[in-house]
Amino acid sequence: MPMLATTAERLPRLNRFGWLMGLYGENHGRFQRLFAPARLAVGRHRSSVGDGLDLHLDVIEQHRYTTELRLTYAMPDPVTGEPDPSAWLRVYHDTRQLEATHCYIGRRWQDVIGLYPPPAEVVGHRMRMNTFLGKWLEYLGERGHGIATLHGPEIVSEEVIKTA
Repeated sequence: MPMLATTAERLPRLNRFGWLMGLYGENHGRFQRLFAPARLAVGRHRSSVGDGLDLHLDVIEQHRYTTELRLTYAMPDPVTGEPDPSAWLRVYHDTRQLEATHCYIGRRWQDVIGLYPPPAEVVGHRMRMNTFLGKWLEYLGERGHGIATLHGPEIVSEEVIKTA
């Protein structure tokens, strides 16, 4: 009698890296629908929807295949003075990926996972950052932020450019 393969054996497993790449793709779609980053000029763009919580979208650099950005509210962390929360983003236009390279949500990545973390810890941290980014982008869309609410660009400070 031949052995039948179970459904679990026939389905390919998605590893953590594959899941992370999927998050990058989903976040790109959300971000593209909200802000169309390839069309934005370098500088600070502000989005105001009348809730008293203005969003800043800093376009740091615009290249042929990538865009470097920072997404933040203008709320300073009481301890460090850094805008909190903020996410540093890299858009890969050719592969349609959006990566949160680092986030500041009360603490820096070095404080969370250390200076020399094992690769699994890095992937896990990137998954958490990009999951946070996806939820934040969904929230921004629900609040009404988007390309129609952006004003600018203004000059981005040298401090922001240096930390990119």
